[in-house]
Amino acid sequence: MKKIVRFFLIIFLLITITIIYARYGGTSGLITKEYKIESSLIGEDFDGLKVVHFSDLHYLRVTNNDKLKEIVDEINLIKPDIIFFTGDLIDKDFTLTDKDKDDLINGLSSIKAKYGKYAVLGNHDYVKNIEIFKDIYSNSNFNLLQNSYDIIYSSNNDKLFIGGVDNYSYNEADINKVMEYFNDNSDISYKIILVHEPDYIDNILTSYNVNLVLAGHSHNGQINIPYIKNFFLPYGSRKYYENYYKVNDTDLYISSGIGESSVNFRLFNKPSINFYRINRLGQPS
Repeated sequence: MKKIVRFFLIIFLLITITIIYARYGGTSGLITKEYKIESSLIGEDFDGLKVVHFSDLHYLRVTNNDKLKEIVDEINLIKPDIIFFTGDLIDKDFTLTDKDKDDLINGLSSIKAKYGKYAVLGNHDYVKNIEIFKDIYSNSNFNLLQNSYDIIYSSNNDKLFIGGVDNYSYNEADINKVMEYFNDNSDISYKIILVHEPDYIDNILTSYNVNLVLAGHSHNGQINIPYIKNFFLPYGSRKYYENYYKVNDTDLYISSGIGESSVNFRLFNKPSINFYRINRLGQPS
């Protein structure tokens, strides 16, 4: 009888320790995941392009202004050429005060990038007043892409296409609008598409060839235990949810995110940002 009691006591303690760690240890800190991308299609002037991608801040759930400052400092240490944010700036269960809004603007505007900063909306963002996000991004020098695009020019007029898809979960995504540029032009070889929900990549590739798709939403499984994590995967990330996939000839990278959704826990999946170095194929790193 004592052995049985001792066994269940050990199990209880292990579960308790795991829960405490997942709540406090798992949600703290910040890691940078580094990836090298090679392509013969990237312009010569963009060889070695440094890109930072972060996602799913879920501001106010666990992420606060101090955490935001830590993220900004880490990003600025990299000295990126381009910044991409792939949605869920604010958690749907929380409401911004004027001070919270000012803190976000101050933090995001402090991020520096040579060519520009871009964002798309997440499903949590769509629960809120969209005008709040437009105001935050505008005042932070982020270009909010809603089924729209931008073209980055190098000093020698090499071009890089950046497209942003509006939210898939709310049936706002329209890749045809994003790619309208190519109805009359074919002078850009390397195309980057931002989405929130990674499963939308299949819709993209049905009609268009793109080189790089960056997404968020899945958190790569917030509770990252095989089989169990599938219960935490939201609609729009049930087919693609790991860090990386090669889909046809397209690279798909999914950020594991900064914040937490629904529950304030992370397990075996620390908050992170992604750092990509895009090299022209055949060139030295």
